[in-house]
Amino acid sequence: MDNPTETYRIRRIGTIESPYRNMDDIPIQASRSTTRGRIAVFEDYAEGLKDVEGFSHITAIYRFHLSLEEKLVVKPFLDGERRGVFSTRAPWRPNLIGVSTFRLVSRKGNILEVEGVDVVDGTPLLDIKPYVPQFDDRKADKIGWLEGRLGR
Repeated sequence: MDNPTETYRIRRIGTIESPYRNMDDIPIQASRSTTRGRIAVFEDYAEGLKDVEGFSHITAIYRFHLSLEEKLVVKPFLDGERRGVFSTRAPWRPNLIGVSTFRLVSRKGNILEVEGVDVVDGTPLLDIKPYVPQFDDRKADKIGWLEGRLGR
């Protein structure tokens, strides 16, 4: 039934542009960033942006294109201890996929101006979804090893 070697084809639909040139420069998370950037959606997918400007925030799904390796155990930014990658937000994931929610500032054709950018310039965009608080916001009862490490 399960095939651990099964692969999937994912198409790049655009590029995320930011002022950050390397991984050492980016903020720790989009929610902690006020940096502006742009999402350039390829013309073949621009029609899919219809009505997106009605949302204040969008969630971008992208590829960590500068992460050249996968690691199952990593040392996260906020900790000196090695942790399982699935208990972190580290970029060295098995499929090198990242997710960030940005504030949508404006749309001009196939270009989205966004705020809260936390990715390197040239990041390949895989998908966009609208952020809907009633669907996406959850109250967390526990935050694992991060407990006590995040300021409120």
